Amino acid sequence: MAPPDTREHRSPPQARGERIDQYLATVFTGLTRSRIRGLIDDGHVLVDGRSVKAAMRLRGGELLSLHVPAPVAASPQAEELPLTVLHEDKDLVVVDKAAGMVVHPGAGHATGTLVNALLHRVKDLAGVGGELRPGIVHRLDKDTTGCLVVAKNERALVALQKSFKGREVTKTYLALVHGVPPAEGRIETLYGRHPVNRQRFTGKVREGKPAITVYRVLEAFDSAALVEVDLLTGRTHQIRVHLTELGHPLLGDTLYGAGRKPKGEAGAAQEQMGRQALHAWKLAFAHPRTGKALSLEAALPEDFTAALTLLRGPQAPEPKPASKAKRAPARKKAPARKKAAPKKSAAATTSRKR
Repeated sequence: MAPPDTREHRSPPQARGERIDQYLATVFTGLTRSRIRGLIDDGHVLVDGRSVKAAMRLRGGELLSLHVPAPVAASPQAEELPLTVLHEDKDLVVVDKAAGMVVHPGAGHATGTLVNALLHRVKDLAGVGGELRPGIVHRLDKDTTGCLVVAKNERALVALQKSFKGREVTKTYLALVHGVPPAEGRIETLYGRHPVNRQRFTGKVREGKPAITVYRVLEAFDSAALVEVDLLTGRTHQIRVHLTELGHPLLGDTLYGAGRKPKGEAGAAQEQMGRQALHAWKLAFAHPRTGKALSLEAALPEDFTAALTLLRGPQAPEPKPASKAKRAPARKKAPARKKAAPKKSAAATTSRKR
């Protein structure tokens, strides 16, 4: 476990007028701004010997002292829970998150989370990056399955957070959606909370953060489709929102696809899933210590595979040998009686810039 660390720095005259949290993030590059803000709030940053608030503006010439305490035991308790590990080394662990598992403790989920399981498996994880979310670099929704990376030390956490923020991580998902979208498309919008329902997000805002989603239809069925999605940004619920606002919400998405009740095979597939049909299929990034390229893949869970089988129908032919192109696991060609995916010329692009 890392020892406590105290650092000092005297602000130059040109730092006058800068917020202390923003300035310290440029000086101590091994810590994120959010981490520094937390240290300020906890009284671990002093300006000329006095504690301050994160919004304080520098005058220039102050002596800044920053203390990073040794990690303490995380509040969540270690629990022996089923956990599928795709990769692990001394810096990080990549897991295949199961459906129904919340990533970290929160309101209504004090136990049974991924963090509880990780604390049992990774003995030195406690306190890395905070008490409630130790090592958590990014999140998946409760009912989304697949690849998720967790840092095992502060250095790896900072490096991975920067990689995600800098869009240096490749995130590929598989989704089952209502209807059949155009063969491929790029959805680029501003993004923020829904003005009425605060549990939801939307790409129909005048001000917000940029959000970019790229998708390709892999298989088309009578009233549903298997879609491969690349996230170029990582906003909360981004895939769910963008595909819904394209007119093709995820099967089983009760928040964004409420009221969509498909019939036939699509209805049976939605009932089979019993959750939103979204799987974090592939994750690729540079290792935070070595720089070596890591590429992980999580196999489709049983409920997703069963839903696909229902959509393909009993007459689906045996799958052909996979080509070099990127394909979904165990992908089969749809029966001839089903609607084929639109051709590439029908590409859809949505762009809202305000």
